[in-house]
Amino acid sequence: MMKRLLLALGLSLAPLSAPLAEPLHFITEEYAPFNFLKDGKITGITVDQVTAIAEAAGIDYTMEIMPWARAFAMVRSRSMHCIFTAGYNRERARQFAWITPTLKDEMVLLKRKDGSKGPASMKEALGMKVGSQRGDFAVEVLEGLGFTNIDLAADIDLSVRKLVSGRIDLMPTSIKTYESLVRRGEPVEKAMAMSGQIFGIACNKQTPPTLIARLQAELNKLIASGEQDRIFAAYGLPPTPRTTENGAKE
Repeated sequence: MMKRLLLALGLSLAPLSAPLAEPLHFITEEYAPFNFLKDGKITGITVDQVTAIAEAAGIDYTMEIMPWARAFAMVRSRSMHCIFTAGYNRERARQFAWITPTLKDEMVLLKRKDGSKGPASMKEALGMKVGSQRGDFAVEVLEGLGFTNIDLAADIDLSVRKLVSGRIDLMPTSIKTYESLVRRGEPVEKAMAMSGQIFGIACNKQTPPTLIARLQAELNKLIASGEQDRIFAAYGLPPTPRTTENGAKE
């Protein structure tokens, strides 16, 4: 009888002594309207999507904002860490486990709205000073196009200030971010179009594949139900274009 009592007591205490499962750590940057701080709370188009799919998947998670380059390095080195809103490309496909698309958008080069015509061609643009954020995929795009005079800033707001003040000539961003900048009164305009881009959530490669699959399944449901479109509309932006496949493919 005493042995059975001790065994029962041991079983009842086992969950208390077992280590707690580590939550998934989501990291992002100040990049309105997709992820930003408002009244001390992290919010935005992608934040709402990440929150919705993590909760639907029943996943414990944390979320914080920090400079992009620091966040990017952290996610590359630590399991159970993910970064958003991240641009997907072939090189990054090998470096991270992906949940996509939280956004599919066209990219543009912006200039100051000062009455000037801007570059007449990409060849002319290559000779100008262009700005972006440290660790941002746009830097890889610029380098791939042949830009060499690239000014790096900690965040997009600093890049915008440099563009408006004349410290840089051009700045790459998505159409939706450009539209958001115009709505908030920034004196910027399109200089020329760039290629399209898929954005999503990039997780450390050691993150359990079952966890990635659960989040991707919930994002697929979010898109199919029209909820992703409603989130974009809530922030005053048109829905992201449909893709034939939701998952990022190499």
